Amino acid sequence: MAPFKYERLDKKDAALIILDIQEGLFHLARDYESVQYRNSIYAHAELGKTFGLPVVMSTSTETGPNGPMPNEFLEMYPDAAVIRRQGEVNAWDNEEFRAAIKATGKTQFIVAGILTDVCTAFLALSLREAGYSVWANHEASGATTIDIREHANDRMRNAGVHIVSYFAIFGELMRDWRNIPGSAELYPVLDRFFPAIGMVARGHRAAVQEGELLPGQEAIP
Repeated sequence: MAPFKYERLDKKDAALIILDIQEGLFHLARDYESVQYRNSIYAHAELGKTFGLPVVMSTSTETGPNGPMPNEFLEMYPDAAVIRRQGEVNAWDNEEFRAAIKATGKTQFIVAGILTDVCTAFLALSLREAGYSVWANHEASGATTIDIREHANDRMRNAGVHIVSYFAIFGELMRDWRNIPGSAELYPVLDRFFPAIGMVARGHRAAVQEGELLPGQEAIP
């Protein structure tokens, strides 16, 4: 068996792609519950701000039914490249988009988009063919059905795309709670976007600041 090489995300060599996450297309993302999915796309978008990553954004025929990107994304990254494609389904077919990717100077790209099987998959496969490393945030990519999502993820995985969760990306970029950004900067972010961790942190804070043992707790092994 060939030796395994663990490729790790490096915040010094990574960039974030926000791809076709548009207000009209949002309604086609039916494989996740809408409140959950809305949280996921905002969490994905803020990864660039959280870890200081270059950000490339692109939309597809946004003046039609696909609609614009949420204003919050544009306000979050006022200086980021926004490539507004007028026809290309695969963002990689757009010369301006390819130039924006090259201009980042990075080799690792974190991507999410609507739809998973088209927007995300087509670009991820093209980036892989061009020699880049791709990390697809499956929670922030939406498809019309779970079955379509899983087949699309398999297709990307077979091409060497890393199919990962938001928190996996978060952990790869952070690596150590003592880093900067580390726990001081990142617990507030997790409290907003990953409440499974945020509420644990809140509970621990309350226990330290206000907690006391109830009768019988001291006897628990």
